[in-house]
Amino acid sequence: MVRVRPSSPFRPSFGSNPPLVTGREAVLDDIAEALDAGPGASGRAALITGNRGIGKTVVLNEAEVLARQRGWLVLSETATVGLIERITTDGLPELAGVIRQAPSTRTRVRGISLPAGLGGVELDLPDERGPGGLRRQLNALTDLLDQHGTGIMITLDEVHSRAARDDVAQLAATVQHAFREDRPVAFAAAGLPAAVQDLLTADVSTFLRRARRFVLEPLSPVAAEEALRVPVRAAGREVADAEVTTMAAATFGYPYLVQVIGDRAWRQDPDASTITAEHVARGIADAVREAGFALHEPAVNDLSETDRAFLMAMAPDDGDSAISDVARRMDRDHGYVSRYRSRLIVAGIVEPTRRGYLRFTLPYLREFLRSLPDYEAE
Repeated sequence: MVRVRPSSPFRPSFGSNPPLVTGREAVLDDIAEALDAGPGASGRAALITGNRGIGKTVVLNEAEVLARQRGWLVLSETATVGLIERITTDGLPELAGVIRQAPSTRTRVRGISLPAGLGGVELDLPDERGPGGLRRQLNALTDLLDQHGTGIMITLDEVHSRAARDDVAQLAATVQHAFREDRPVAFAAAGLPAAVQDLLTADVSTFLRRARRFVLEPLSPVAAEEALRVPVRAAGREVADAEVTTMAAATFGYPYLVQVIGDRAWRQDPDASTITAEHVARGIADAVREAGFALHEPAVNDLSETDRAFLMAMAPDDGDSAISDVARRMDRDHGYVSRYRSRLIVAGIVEPTRRGYLRFTLPYLREFLRSLPDYEAE
């Protein structure tokens, strides 16, 4: 008989919910309170920002769970080309179909705890074509939901995407109208700091500027350790506290790195009953290489050529980088370099440590930059 190896309990793919969500209780509690408090509550519109790998999508996923637990419908979208068309031709009509097809006596459909009497109700959405189609559809749906004491949560990931800027503005304007009319609507969006800041400066984004802002920070060491220890032991293997501490320190509090490091340490020898120090060391090395492709490469590719040159000028330093050294390596004056310093701080790629000094914000970005063909060591 073939022996099946125990599967890794970790979920290293971006956007996948980990086996244990920890360290985000305060954010999720605020969103839950807003759902319970009714229209006008702070948090009914939430804007979640943070660096790549910090867990923005997971927080959106958990917000959706909170909404479904309360009997709310959920429309989950990503800010890509065709956003409004997908919502009006697929998303909202599909939710209306869920209501129509659910028996009136059945209170749980597709993970949603529907209020009694809502299932089986006839609901025909207005034609989505023409100006105002999205607003007409949302009004028709929320008129019905309001009668049954429930509502709809709309979540939007990758809100920083420039490709769907006009659609994001149209959706925000529609949700703003719903808020003004005290409709049972909640809205949560997530995106990268710099691009979200750029979006908020647009004239069309008054509604988003007023949204409750949640800036996700790295997990505490205790939370990171819990997110590593609990899944391993729940899956039937042992890991010593010292090894858990080593792995947690290597994550720098980034939930994505928690999942990758935990997964790679697990996979070093899945048949072993205990994850050892050697497994952890090899797993961390594997995870750092993987993070280069999954975390750092997209972040660097999103930057301008001069932004990248600035980062390459920081890479030779083992610790904090002096702005004067960066300027010298770039062969530029202080004023020129300062402009790009500010851009990269807003983007969440670097952060000031003391006057005249910077460091990389993303863990292991220096190691990734040093691995590139155009890196020049001093």
